[in-house]
This record gives sequence, structure tokens and C-alpha cells, in this order.
Amino acid sequence: MSKVEEFEELRPLLFSIAYRILGSVSEAEDAVQETWLRFDGSTTRPTSAKAFLSTTVTRISIDVLRSARVRREEYVGPWFPEPLLSDPYEDPARAAELADSVSMAALLLLERLSPLERSVFVLREVFAFGFDEIAAAVGRSEAACRQLLVRARRHMEAGRPRFEADRRERQELATRFFDALKDGDVGGLRNLLAADAQLVGDGGGKAPQLAKAIMGAENVARVLGTVFPLMIRIDVTFEPHEVNGQPGAIFRDRDGKVLHTLALDVLDGRIQTIRTVINPDKLGHLGPVADAWAVDREVKQARRQSH
Repeated sequence: MSKVEEFEELRPLLFSIAYRILGSVSEAEDAVQETWLRFDGSTTRPTSAKAFLSTTVTRISIDVLRSARVRREEYVGPWFPEPLLSDPYEDPARAAELADSVSMAALLLLERLSPLERSVFVLREVFAFGFDEIAAAVGRSEAACRQLLVRARRHMEAGRPRFEADRRERQELATRFFDALKDGDVGGLRNLLAADAQLVGDGGGKAPQLAKAIMGAENVARVLGTVFPLMIRIDVTFEPHEVNGQPGAIFRDRDGKVLHTLALDVLDGRIQTIRTVINPDKLGHLGPVADAWAVDREVKQARRQSH
């Protein structure tokens, strides 16, 4: 096997590790690219390409995360991960862990951990690495890694997202939600939402906020039921699509450019949280990005005309 072939075979795993540590598609892709450059530039061939590459991508991701921390603290409004439409790494034996660990809720919990805790948690809990491999990857002793994992688990357990176990049920609920959204059916939407449902948007100060943490089923249903029919009137379309392993959709302007993504957290047969990512910096990997300000102006104009 050539170096390129070895690397390409492991690329999905490397990206999946980096994305979970960083919560950013673009930063994860850069970390994977940097890993390749180091692998390609090394004169000796490692005994295990997997060990060498996963160690390298983890260390690069930890460094990137440390510098990203400062930017995230200065971020305008709620910070969400960059939406991921499909995880390139598949392992049938760990399908449930992989899907849940990439959800917006889980990635937001991971934000509470230190870069080292986060890396140890991801390598152990999600990808089932041995402690010897983890110790090599993060440059700590196995005993220290076990301690880091205990602390990380404690943080994660305290707020662990509990998802609807049945994917089919979750999907059916999402279908009903999007049908009600299309029709502007406020009552229909209200019935699908948990009493304490919330709608939160990440615009990063670079796009109009569709929602600044709107709380409660009644308020969320009213906002959605009012805004989306107006968006449809100006030819905004949406296609249901899994976003970060959960039911969601991609919204596009009339030219087919990406306006925002929407992801649903489902619990106990109700929609708990609706998260939209509208910050254009976080959507570029999905294709050409729409001008959200222009769409916002058109929506306001449509609203004035309807009164």
C-alpha cells in the first residue's frame, strides 16, 4: 500500500476525530490536511499508520482548539458547531454512539471540557481507542488519561442529551413538523413541541437572527408559523436532511444558495430544541451561501404587504 492509499483509507476516521474535537468542518479538514503533510514529509514509515495519523490529527486539533477557545469566548450570540450533513466514518458496531456524539447537543456539551478532556473523551468513548493509544496521542500517562476521562464523563453525564431511541419515530415527528411549518400551522406546530421547547439561532453577528432563544411551545410555534409562510412567499425552499445525526433541513434562497440549516432535538415524542445556523462563515462547506440580510429585507417587505 502506498502512503497515499494508507492515508485515504484512514481519512474518514481522521476527519471524524478532528470534527468532534473542534466542532468545525473547515478546521477539521485543515487538521486532516496538515496531518497528511506531516505523514508525507516523515522519512521513516511508522509501524502503524493508524496510530501515527490519529495521534497527529489529535495533537493538531488540540492546538487549534486552544486558540479557537479565545475566539469562541468573544463570539456574538450563541455559538453552535458547523453543521455536518454526513459523517464520513462508519462503524456498524458503534453506529448509535457515532450519531449521538456528533449531535449539536453533544458537541455543545463537549465545549465545556478542556481540550485534553475533550480529546480523551472522544478517542475513548466514541472511537473505543485503548488507553495506551490515547496516552500516546495526547502526550500524557495512561493514569492521567484515565483521570481526564473520569472528569470528562462527569461533565458529560450531568447534561447528557437523551434522544428518542427510535429513529423512525423521530423521523415521523420531523416530517409532521416540516409539513406544519410549510402550512404555517401554528396549532399543529404547538402540538409537536415540548412545553419548554426553545428556538435558538447562531448568526455570529454576521446574519439576521431568526431567533434569539425564543422559549416555550406557544412562542416558538407562533414565530415559526408566522415567519416561514412569508419565507415561502419569497421562494425560500427547504429540503429535509439529517443535520449532525438528527432530523433537520437545509433552507435555500430562490437561487438555491444555502440560507441556513435547522436541526431538531427530539425527546419523549416531542421537539425539545430547534437550532438554526445562519452564520455565513459556517455554511460555506455546504455550497454557495445566500445573502441572509437580503432575504430578511424581503421577508419584512412581504410582512408589510400582508397587513
